[in-house]
Amino acid sequence: MGLEAQLPNGILLANVEKLVNWTRKTSMWPATFGLACCAIEMMTVGGSRYDIARFGMERFSATPRQADLMIVAGRVTNKMAPVLRQIYDQMPEPRWVLAMGVCASTGGMFNNYAVVQGVDHVVPVDMYLPGCPPRPEMLLDAILKLHAKIMDEPINAKRAEQKLQRGERTPMIPSSERYAPKTRGQRKLAERQQRAQRKEMGSDPQLGALQEAPQRPGELSSGR
Repeated sequence: MGLEAQLPNGILLANVEKLVNWTRKTSMWPATFGLACCAIEMMTVGGSRYDIARFGMERFSATPRQADLMIVAGRVTNKMAPVLRQIYDQMPEPRWVLAMGVCASTGGMFNNYAVVQGVDHVVPVDMYLPGCPPRPEMLLDAILKLHAKIMDEPINAKRAEQKLQRGERTPMIPSSERYAPKTRGQRKLAERQQRAQRKEMGSDPQLGALQEAPQRPGELSSGR
């Protein structure tokens, strides 16, 4: 796990709050609450390509009493809202809610009487994820940001009041910047892994590069 390089003497100092929050963020069990097309992207995260098991979240619980993260994937209708609230009330503390997709966050394109215009009208939301539908990478980024918020959560009401008075907030750094390779060796290893993944997928090695046809003399540009 790389702990040997970080702990050469085998000694680690931490407070109880950080230890408790670390155990919480590394063992989050999501509840199975897929409502629409965003649920397909949520199920994709559990596959081998994205492997949400790296974060200890491979067990999607079928009962709310064994889940602490509700990923609301899809639009919530007024008929489904009481069920959503009931499942949330049955989840043990501490519990978190992630609104996945624009429909769960704001109602999306369904601006009518049948759809709830934001799941935060029913349950408190800890993380909003835009997109229609958001890709699995976006869901992983939202989960990692939620992990960062959990690591900064106070352990009791007194600590919460002190943190509120100091105005401390968790910085929401994109995963592409926070976990980007820093050294030259790490960057080369990341490039080799990307090339191997593209070869496995059978894609063009120049994927993502802008390729334009050479323009002939006297030919007008299309403007694209």
